[in-house]
Amino acid sequence: MSEQGWRHFLGATGLDDWVVLHGGATAVFPTGSLVEAVRLAGAIAGVAGFEDAGGILTIARDRLTVRLTRDLWALEVGHVDLARAVSAVAAAQGARADRSQVQEVQLAIAARPDDLDIAFWRAALGYDPMDDDNGIDPLGHGSTVWMQGLDEAKPLRHAMHIDVSVAREHARGRFEAAVAAGGTVVHDAAPGHWILADRAGNKVCLCAWPDGANFSEDDAPAEGATARDATAEPG
Repeated sequence: MSEQGWRHFLGATGLDDWVVLHGGATAVFPTGSLVEAVRLAGAIAGVAGFEDAGGILTIARDRLTVRLTRDLWALEVGHVDLARAVSAVAAAQGARADRSQVQEVQLAIAARPDDLDIAFWRAALGYDPMDDDNGIDPLGHGSTVWMQGLDEAKPLRHAMHIDVSVAREHARGRFEAAVAAGGTVVHDAAPGHWILADRAGNKVCLCAWPDGANFSEDDAPAEGATARDATAEPG
C-alpha cells in the first residue's frame, strides 16, 4: 500500500465520473429501473480486469454503485485505465454518473490503546478484516468500522462518532443541510472538513477526502492516514 495509487488517480484525466474518498474510487450511475441497473452491472462486470481487481457492484432499484476497491490505499496506478473502461461501458449503455450520490459512511470507535477491540466489533457486525484497525461489510452495503486510538490524556475512556465523506463539490452543501437541520458546528476547517454535533452532542465529521485534498508533495498525510485522522474528535 502507498500513496502513489490514489495520487495518480486524482491527477489523471478522463475520470470525471469518479470520486476518491476514504473507501477508494467510486462512481454512481443512476438508472431508470432495477432491470436497467442489473443490465448495466452485467456489462461492467465484463470489463477486462474488473473482477480480478476486486471491484464491487451494488445494485439498487434506481442506481448502480461501482467501487474499484474497498479501501483508498488499495488503489493502484492500473485502476486509472480500469475506471476509464468502466465509464466507457456505462456511456455505451446510456448511463451517466452522478457524483452527488457518492458518499462513504464510517463508524469510528475510539478507545485508549489498551482497550481497542476490533475483533469484538467485527464479530458483532459480521464484518471481515481489511486492515489491522478496521473491518468491512462483506455484503458491500456498509462502509468500514474503524478503531481510533484515544489520547491517554483525555478524560474519556471511549467514544464513537460517524465519518461522512462526499465529493468535493458537494461537501459544503452537505454541511449547510446539516446545519439547517439543527446541527451545531464543533470545528470548522472549511473547505476541507467540519465537525458537527446534534442536540445531544453526538458528533459527525463531514469532509471530502482525498477528493477535495489541496496539498503538496511535502505535506501529504502519512500512509494509512485519512480524513478521520484530521477530523476525528472523540467524545
